Amino acid sequence: PRCDAEAAGDALWNNGAVWGKMLRHKCTEARNAAPHPWTGNNVNVKIVDHCSGCPSTIDLSREAFTQIANPVSGIINIDYHGPIDYLSSSS
Repeated sequence: PRCDAEAAGDALWNNGAVWGKMLRHKCTEARNAAPHPWTGNNVNVKIVDHCSGCPSTIDLSREAFTQIANPVSGIINIDYHGPIDYLSSSS
């Protein structure tokens, strides 16, 4: 599985408690009119930053986003699980 970076929004950040944690994400639907935005893939990401004031829970890197959704989708809904152990995880 891949490992990409992301920033956690205020709702997830929890005073830095999630910094350095690995989460697994999968796109569930687009939040705009983009048809079939999801790839069906999972992506593992490590929280490396705080996105203070972000309207979303998670701000994925472009690389991570394109693993789970078409970039033209813009904003997507995701399921995420974690923290996970990257060394023993699979896509």
